[in-house]
Amino acid sequence: MPGIPPVLDPASCRLRQETLRAYLDTRKLDGAVFYNRHYVYALTGYWHEQVLTPTALLVETSGNATLITHDQSPAAPAADEILPYVPNHLFTLKPNLSGCVADVLNPLLLSLKEIGTDEQTPAAMLTGTVCRDITEDYQYLRRFKHDDEVASLEFPILCTERAYAAALQLIEPGLGEIELMTAMQEEVTIAAGETLSGWGQDFQCGVPGGFALRGKQAKAGELWVLDVGVGVRGYRSDLCRTFAVNGTPTDEQLAAHSRIVEVMKAGEAFLKPGQSCQEMYEAVHSELDGWNGYDFFHHAGHGIGLDAHEVPRINPAWDDTFQVGDVVAFEPGLYGESLHGGIRLENNYLIIESGFRQLSHFPLDLTAPNT
Repeated sequence: MPGIPPVLDPASCRLRQETLRAYLDTRKLDGAVFYNRHYVYALTGYWHEQVLTPTALLVETSGNATLITHDQSPAAPAADEILPYVPNHLFTLKPNLSGCVADVLNPLLLSLKEIGTDEQTPAAMLTGTVCRDITEDYQYLRRFKHDDEVASLEFPILCTERAYAAALQLIEPGLGEIELMTAMQEEVTIAAGETLSGWGQDFQCGVPGGFALRGKQAKAGELWVLDVGVGVRGYRSDLCRTFAVNGTPTDEQLAAHSRIVEVMKAGEAFLKPGQSCQEMYEAVHSELDGWNGYDFFHHAGHGIGLDAHEVPRINPAWDDTFQVGDVVAFEPGLYGESLHGGIRLENNYLIIESGFRQLSHFPLDLTAPNT
């Protein structure tokens, strides 16, 4: 069992606040407001479990970190002040809960000329200040993962690996996509011991990916690409494995799998500080796209953390460079009609001074060991 989800270190939460304040100061912003409960957790240590109701955090550039929540006794070790709001009348939720939070925030914003906001913050409801979106900047700002965040990412990775172990026991011709997805989600939830903050995404069989479909069943000879992201208290894994439905992959499928594993191992040499992500993508793409007539048509990976896709991006559309503290998903693949679905493999890594530390360890095989 993965055990109990780790908690964030309040001192590290404070360090993340100070990094944010330094950024705000250079941008001449008087503070920042975040409605994203994942970001609130990373900065204060307060996890808002209830998805139906919002929470918010105001970080002043030269002042306090103020949390707004309806929890009666919130555990927020790195918040300086906690202000309440009422989300319901006799347990019937009010119609504009984001506005309820804004009503508490707005008096605090009167003395602030300009603030930064994330994409979930309803800027139109905030008065007395000018709002500037800093969503993309904040991804770059928080790309460095402290030790408590790495532990918070390793936990959902372990939970995801539990789900893959369960999937291998179930996969066979005739199994429905919904049935497999549900079984994997149950396994992950039990392993986490609490409601997941994120879950998905690819559960279709015989195709490169997609949401599970009602009534669609796996067929012998197909490959099942399972690309699963598990979120626990905001921190999210992203692992992909591919399994042969009948446990007997064809020679063609085995050859394609071997090629991907070979490229994956070679590609790991790029996982080091200072390395261009574009160069890594081009190297991986050139080795896979067109090999034996198959396609490799997507990115080679991306950062993970509090969002499903983060900085850095192993993608030619972005000019990112690996840095110490990045946590990344690397996911090469091959796709073609004769493969009956295609193959994608994905591991998670922490970039360190000497290169990388692999965080995920579930076997890459197309079948269960000893089958």
